[in-house]
Amino acid sequence: MTDEIIDLTNCDRELIHIPSLIQPHGVLLVLQDPTLEILQVSRNTQEFVGRQPEELLNKSLSDLLDAKQIKLIQQCLAENFESVNPLNLSIKYLNKLIFFDGIVHRLDNIIILELEQKKAKGKTGFFDFYQQVRGTITRIQKAPMLLEMCQIVVTEVRRITGFDRVMVYRFDQEGAGRVIAEETNQETPYLDLHYPPSDIPKQARQLYTLNWLRLIPDASYQPVALIPANNPLTNQPLDLSLSVLRSVSPIHLEYLQNMGVTASMSISLMQDQKLWGLISCHHSSPKYVSYNIRTMCEFIGQVMSVELANKEASEDIDYKRQLKSLQTQFVEGLSQAECFLDGMVQLKSQLLNLTSATGAVICSGNQCIRVGKTPSEEEVHALLDWIKPHLYHNLFETRSLTKDYPAAESFKAIASGVLALEISRVHHNYILWFRPEVIQTVNWGGNPNKPMEVLSDGSFRMSPRKSFELWQETMQGYALPWKPCEVEAVAELRSLVVGVVLRQADKLASMNFELQRSNEELDSFAYVASHDLKEPLRGIYNYANFLMEDYADVLNDDGIAKLQTLVRLTQRMEDLINSLLHFSRLGRAELIRQPVNLNELVQQAITTLTIARPQQSEVEFRIPQPFKNVECDRAQINELFTNLISNAIKYNDKPEKWVEVGFIEENRERRVASTSVTFYVRDNGIGIPEEHLEKIFQIFRRLHGRDDFGGGTGVGLTIARKIVERHGGRIWVESTPTLGSTFYFTLSVEANT
Repeated sequence: MTDEIIDLTNCDRELIHIPSLIQPHGVLLVLQDPTLEILQVSRNTQEFVGRQPEELLNKSLSDLLDAKQIKLIQQCLAENFESVNPLNLSIKYLNKLIFFDGIVHRLDNIIILELEQKKAKGKTGFFDFYQQVRGTITRIQKAPMLLEMCQIVVTEVRRITGFDRVMVYRFDQEGAGRVIAEETNQETPYLDLHYPPSDIPKQARQLYTLNWLRLIPDASYQPVALIPANNPLTNQPLDLSLSVLRSVSPIHLEYLQNMGVTASMSISLMQDQKLWGLISCHHSSPKYVSYNIRTMCEFIGQVMSVELANKEASEDIDYKRQLKSLQTQFVEGLSQAECFLDGMVQLKSQLLNLTSATGAVICSGNQCIRVGKTPSEEEVHALLDWIKPHLYHNLFETRSLTKDYPAAESFKAIASGVLALEISRVHHNYILWFRPEVIQTVNWGGNPNKPMEVLSDGSFRMSPRKSFELWQETMQGYALPWKPCEVEAVAELRSLVVGVVLRQADKLASMNFELQRSNEELDSFAYVASHDLKEPLRGIYNYANFLMEDYADVLNDDGIAKLQTLVRLTQRMEDLINSLLHFSRLGRAELIRQPVNLNELVQQAITTLTIARPQQSEVEFRIPQPFKNVECDRAQINELFTNLISNAIKYNDKPEKWVEVGFIEENRERRVASTSVTFYVRDNGIGIPEEHLEKIFQIFRRLHGRDDFGGGTGVGLTIARKIVERHGGRIWVESTPTLGSTFYFTLSVEANT
């Protein structure tokens, strides 16, 4: 049986706000604004006002009401009609005045006037109203806990109205309801019974948010049609969302009859502009409740709605204090940590206590740290990918993950409940909490699965349940629900974490600024010092040569040898100064980024080295695959490859030398970002001992004698690192002594073509 062949128009798709029908305990008139011309009327006007509906159509309301009452209605429309309703109206019928409660509201360019006949003349004054509800309101406000307040409310509403049964019915996050308080004279209790979301469909809940109170005096009533059925101005059915007489859905009437209820009244309970629950009243025989009594009950519902937040705040007060303490620990711990992941790892136990979870996962980048009982890392990654589109205000919560994510069936025993928090989408920082499946028995008010009826055309119709006897069901795949205070604590945790991260970022930015300034000063000092040192050094070199030339016949062999050593030392010092000068210029020179063909650049570097040192033609150069283009400073990247290839040739004592230059496009092990490519220069040379792998990038650092392997200043690899870092990459080496080395570095591929 598929959803397509099931007729749901009588349920979630039923257009209950435009029935073109009203209940028969009053009269409805539709008036044009501002002329008050009667556009539509209910068919029962003869019964209430002694006028046939056809007599009233297209007439002015002044034909029915006197000038004083017309003025009263106009004043009501000029004010907030909700605070003025009901109006005291009267109409002469059979030589006597019939008194009505007049309820007015405006809809676009029309006015709807509803008339309910009063049992007696007059309107209850404020003092009488106050006396009736004063004690009730006081008891509501003094009730220490939510359930105690609910019990007070059902007791007082039943006292005021006389209904057989009054209940407080609370909705959960899925829309299902549960009776949490009850006052009744009936034998069968409904307390603690659950009801499925389909009992009150979505559009019905929307109407409950618009109308605080809804009355059905007799569920067996015959609905009264409007004449004409469509509004003449729009040629569409009239929207009766705000009407107190609006006819009830036939499905709901059938539901009440199956329950044995003849009259009902409901009062909406609102919290944060959402429907929290209902005060639901049932009676086994017809029962009309006057507008004044309904107003008292509505006022009680409004006061209770205001108190909901206060009562829920007092629930689990000790637990909430504990959560606040844990939040403080998080702030302190994260403030002292160098990064988000390190700080959260140090707070593992507090992380579970924050939500009373049995497992948690901290995700940062591609790393996941699991705490307690959790799904596997692979399952967590898949779950997180599914959760991301379902986040709302950086949060996701469920107590039955398998309902929406079938893949969770394999791990529902440990993760039926999930609470997820997004710290940063950019840095992929997330926290997930898990709760295990808790198999439980739920008491339903009848079988919650609505029966199917086959209609004459072969389609299916979902009908109301016919039995409301206790019906028990074993629920699987559900965890204990996340408490609002736990969800709130998690939401506040994100703000705290973001605040700590921002402070750390400010501190890091300040340190980076100081470091950048120090580096600039150091570069400037190195440039000036090396530039200024060249002049006296050149003088020492020249005078040493002059001495050898002019005083050769005076100096003995030992004196000449010392002068020759002095010349060599000055030459070496000049090489060092030139290297330092070049290194400092790298930090000062502006990068000229442009798309560069690395195939040409690498081949040019190899050719230059081969020409400069003919013996290097014996080296085998390997390039496994064509290079991609990169956006970089051509001159600096040319120097980078030249230095690395030159070193690969120089530090090689094998009879058959080879150098391989290539790249690795995907390098998941090193977690290189997808916008970078890892390049490498590999050789079969002498290799580097492990203890020296980091030292080789230090300036002027050589692992061999001054003249071994062709000599050098020890600046080449330092320059290579400087070039890579200026391009936003990093460089590292892997090596095995006697077998060879591989130098890796990353470069951006923004210019990839």
